Amino acid sequence: MYIEKINTPADLKKMTAEEKQALVDEIRTLLIHRMPTTGGHVGPNLGMIEPTVALHDVFTMPYDKIVFDVSHQTYTHKILTERKIAFTDPDHYFDLSGFTSPDESEYDLFTIGHTSTSLSLALGLAKARDMRGSDENVVAIIGDGSLSGGQALESLSIAGELGTNLIMIVNDNGMSIAENHGGLYENLKKLRETKGAYPCNIFKAMNLDYIFVENGNNLKEITEVLKRVKNISKPVVIHMVTQKGMGYDYAEKEKEVWHYHQPYDEKTGKNINNTQIETYTTLTRDYILEKTKKDKEVTVILAGTPSVVGFWDKERKEVGKQYMDVGIAEEAAVSIASGMAKNDGKPLLAIYSSFLQRAFDQLSQDVCINKTPITMLVNNASLYGTRDKTHLGIFDIPLISHIPELVYLAPTNANEYMAMLEWSLENKKFSVAIRMPVGKTKYTKKEVRKNYDEINKSEIIQDGNTVAIYALGQMMTKGEELAEEIQKTLGIKATLINPIYITGIDEKIAQKVKEKHKIIITLEDGIKDGGYGERIAAYFSSTDIKVKIYGLAKEFLDRYDIEEILKQNGMTVPQIIQDIKEIL
Repeated sequence: MYIEKINTPADLKKMTAEEKQALVDEIRTLLIHRMPTTGGHVGPNLGMIEPTVALHDVFTMPYDKIVFDVSHQTYTHKILTERKIAFTDPDHYFDLSGFTSPDESEYDLFTIGHTSTSLSLALGLAKARDMRGSDENVVAIIGDGSLSGGQALESLSIAGELGTNLIMIVNDNGMSIAENHGGLYENLKKLRETKGAYPCNIFKAMNLDYIFVENGNNLKEITEVLKRVKNISKPVVIHMVTQKGMGYDYAEKEKEVWHYHQPYDEKTGKNINNTQIETYTTLTRDYILEKTKKDKEVTVILAGTPSVVGFWDKERKEVGKQYMDVGIAEEAAVSIASGMAKNDGKPLLAIYSSFLQRAFDQLSQDVCINKTPITMLVNNASLYGTRDKTHLGIFDIPLISHIPELVYLAPTNANEYMAMLEWSLENKKFSVAIRMPVGKTKYTKKEVRKNYDEINKSEIIQDGNTVAIYALGQMMTKGEELAEEIQKTLGIKATLINPIYITGIDEKIAQKVKEKHKIIITLEDGIKDGGYGERIAAYFSSTDIKVKIYGLAKEFLDRYDIEEILKQNGMTVPQIIQDIKEIL
């Protein structure tokens, strides 16, 4: 096996052309056999093997600097840069991040998990190089789907004035996570069809040199092109066509499904844990399908991630014109929703919590200042969501709950969630965000509120004394467990409160709390700094009531164990009980 001979990229350079091709084939086979166990970004990685081998053959890293956009196509890069044990030894399969990480290797310049950023980062590297007077090559790899992000287009425009070495490789497989959206992609299609000869060329329009590579999965072809541009003295775009999922039949045929895949059976392509349960995602999907049939004013708006509401090709076709995917453009998505609401439409915008960070300005300026009645679902906003540091959903409460005029709701169960969603879409007064619960649905037999016009009106689930528990959103389950344990251990019937509104405080309930409680416990599924608990603590700061805030420390968690993190933050029921005992 040639993989056994590769310990550093320098070993690759010693191989013959035939040996390098054999190495490519070995890597593809290795990934196809490994990914069923680990899951991961199947399609992107299988499509980038040849270009990655060529990059390490032609350039000398880490002196030459290479930035992978999103970096969910870097398995081959890791194999070639002293980390192959994580791909060859099952005992080490889970040692590495799925993304680039400077903590792992000097060959990784940045931790990157959000898209459309590689060109900007590379521009900064190139500018610093020029100021220092060194001569390394700077290479940025960006997928065609990532070009829909405004930051990528801004960087292309800026690069047109650079006048120095910058090599930008556009990996064009005709896909984002799902199909691409936007007029830009008609231009890329024409360029593919004419092998780069189409006269209307977006890259040339940006004052950039342009090279078309018909088959980026041909090792010889892409290697020769990279050798041509090495040490080039001006910015150049290499438009490289590749096949997403190459070498694995299922991934080639169903590119969207296999962009990222949970562990699966290699022979059948079926999920290993294929349990059919209702989740908040499937519940949202079903609601949208029914709602759009009944109400033609409702439009669901997504930013390149249709899975946020469980939409695959079938669902998108069923909804038709009431579905709008703007590509990797969260900022535009928020402003479009505001414009639609202003013109009496009913926009339902769904964005991952981690990606919402990109659109703070639009939410503040275009939505909240103008008080447009949008409905925004904040997905994966939870400790229980995605656990890679680049995709954490635990920062949303401090990020957006302090924006004036925003109503941010935290449902505790599926009944509440559906009621809030229906109310929000029909409301014409408020800009509404809903913190979409994560995982398996939980229902209540109690009647839930249907109207949320009375802003900041919370609900007392259990009326008690001495200890008051504010359990926000999905933390209600822990709140119920805690109240039960307080009764059992301390003989105290605690008051349990469902805040409902993240963005405010129910002063009537707060007054009741002041009258007969000594301790307030706040539970939230996010970081404490600037969070809901601090809002409560500030409100009661002038009283003698002791407020204990339970949430997460302000840090970038990475591939964590949930129970361990809860213990580290003192959030288990036994730890909270002990704290209460000490205070009392």
